[in-house]
Amino acid sequence: MTLNELQRIKLWHVAHRVEHPLEYHLWDAVLTVWLVGWVGWLPAFAFEQVWTMPLCVLAMASPSIYVTWRRRAHCARKLRCDWITQSS
Repeated sequence: MTLNELQRIKLWHVAHRVEHPLEYHLWDAVLTVWLVGWVGWLPAFAFEQVWTMPLCVLAMASPSIYVTWRRRAHCARKLRCDWITQSS
């Protein structure tokens, strides 16, 4: 997932935070986990905490995982995601 895609989704959530407060806060949580993954890998590597490396990689992939999950739910008509229709 590119930074432009992350920004586009974030801007949609900011613009619609009144109508979709849960989605807004959930996306912030996903971005927080993503940032923790990017920041955490260097100390994990420096302090030889190998067991944390897969967690950091999973955290770095969290936005892609979240968007994939939401896209599948949207296509299956289980969940409506207006910000997905603007992607691609």
